[in-house]
Amino acid sequence: MSETERERPLLQASEERAYEETEKVLIVGIDEEEDADYGDELGGNSPKFSWKKLWLFTGPGFLMSIAFLDPGNLESDLQAGAIAGYSLIWLLMWATAIGLLIQLLSARLGVATGRHLAELCREEYPTWARMVLWIMAEIALIGADIQEVIGSAIAIKILSNGLVPLWAGVVITALDCFIFLFLENYGIRKLEAVFAILIATMALAFAWMFGQTKPSGTELLVGALVPKLSSRTIKQAVGIVGCIIMPHNVFLHSALVQSREVDPKKRFRVKEALKYYSIESTGALAVSFIINVFVTTVFAKSFYGTDIADTIGLANAGQYLQEKYGGGFFPILYIWAIGVLAAGQSSTITGTYAGQFIMGGFLNLKMKKWVRALITRSCAIIPTMIVALVFDSSDSMLDELNEWLNVLQSVQIPFAVIPLLCLVSNEQIMGSFKIQPLVQTISWIVAALVIAINGYLMVDFFSGAARSLVLLVPVIMFAVAYVLFVLYLISRGLTYTPWQLVASQKETQRDDDE
Repeated sequence: MSETERERPLLQASEERAYEETEKVLIVGIDEEEDADYGDELGGNSPKFSWKKLWLFTGPGFLMSIAFLDPGNLESDLQAGAIAGYSLIWLLMWATAIGLLIQLLSARLGVATGRHLAELCREEYPTWARMVLWIMAEIALIGADIQEVIGSAIAIKILSNGLVPLWAGVVITALDCFIFLFLENYGIRKLEAVFAILIATMALAFAWMFGQTKPSGTELLVGALVPKLSSRTIKQAVGIVGCIIMPHNVFLHSALVQSREVDPKKRFRVKEALKYYSIESTGALAVSFIINVFVTTVFAKSFYGTDIADTIGLANAGQYLQEKYGGGFFPILYIWAIGVLAAGQSSTITGTYAGQFIMGGFLNLKMKKWVRALITRSCAIIPTMIVALVFDSSDSMLDELNEWLNVLQSVQIPFAVIPLLCLVSNEQIMGSFKIQPLVQTISWIVAALVIAINGYLMVDFFSGAARSLVLLVPVIMFAVAYVLFVLYLISRGLTYTPWQLVASQKETQRDDDE
């Protein structure tokens, strides 16, 4: 163990932590003899696979997967299905695989270091840079929250037959932070159980719609296995990839994995945790992929090739389904609304969770959780309320707003992904759990691809928006500053920070003395 690793716990004792020791789920206590059998700190093998341990590690991956099922993703799914049919399912599958890679790296960072991404950014970057990263993370979170809260409010409006206006639905959804605080008092496992129920609700609702509309199994299989892309569907393709990587979710997963009691000083325990988290995250995103496929194929079967395909959005999708398939004992309009409500409620609660970790990690704030939850919730609810009051009467304006919010997410992606890749590639931080050169290469290629695709979305959007000189000048200035900051973040991954250099020199001197 390096000098830095031994000193770090002393430095962290007075700092904000993701979870207190009493809040964590105990893993080691399952078999007290394991420490003696596998406790070779330098290279001990992981204990044998245990279903009981997998169950205890199950939870963080499913909370993380909520971001793959939020209302923004559902709108991207339905638009892809209505406009592109079954042809983009292959891209949805590969985009989910890319998302899995990024989230596994986030989990690896959290388990191996015992710190989450926001905390490490606070340590690794100078004050001005980490403040920019914090502001960008908060903006990304607010943008995602607006989509999620508006999605819930739309569902509440549908279920109330229009009696509850959009702004009132926003107020109702805002109360979820109190639900979150209530559940958190009963332990992390109770909170995870609630999310499992919400995911199951989504799965059942959209599976019921899949069964009622009966999409073509053959076309689904062809769409998943045969890559196909045309100029008409490029916007939907970019939307699918852009919705998969959510900046706040990268921060969130690195903190969630610390809810289990894993001693980072015991190498075999870290290896074991990474194994179970990898299995759990893969299973969680497999479930999210299936749910997204349900939504895409329902709208592909129902509206692909029709005159209204280009006009369908989250706000009017249920009504179009109702007009096509009618009522029945369980009207499809209400089944759709139940699924959207489950997606919106679950994602807004995880957004509150992510906001706590982001604010606490970057600023090292010491305050009660309910105070921090109210602050993070207020930051999102106030702009969302304004949106609800302004856009309540126009579905097309809501769809346009959603495009702006998707661009906002695209802008933020480098500010989460690049620091993550730099940190997990740094041996001074990760020790022996630093990712290997091949994984580094693949990860950077994937990150470059995602950033380039989202860059295309930004260029396409702003080229249409900035048609006057008054708008063009600030857009160009923003673009230059943006590119320079991204290059700065990349350069930080190629050099030692001052404390790392000192630590390296200390370790070298200690080895020479021995």
